[in-house]
Amino acid sequence: MQIQLLKSKIHHAVITEANLHYMGSLTLDVDLMEAANLIENEKIHVVNINNGERLETYLIKGGRGTGVCCLNGPAARKGSEGDVIIIISYALMDFEEAKTFSPKIVFPKEGNLL
Repeated sequence: MQIQLLKSKIHHAVITEANLHYMGSLTLDVDLMEAANLIENEKIHVVNINNGERLETYLIKGGRGTGVCCLNGPAARKGSEGDVIIIISYALMDFEEAKTFSPKIVFPKEGNLL
């Protein structure tokens, strides 16, 4: 049996911009992606702490060390610059493997830096 469980979480990132006219997704500083064991185009859930909005999208690499966290396309309607969010990814895994798996959780500092 396989189950889905938390793989990675970036807790309390801050939206740095929202670009309504971009094709879609979340652009994220590659340093944060690597720290949280996330890859480009990976499916994620974004939870906005400020307004309760939740959305499902995918990741695009942003500039390393920039702290960028940009909601793109229709997702830009779900948050504003300065909003605090949680970025979550899940993985399918064998039930027994899941019992010992530890998710990667990242707590960014000011400016979405490590």
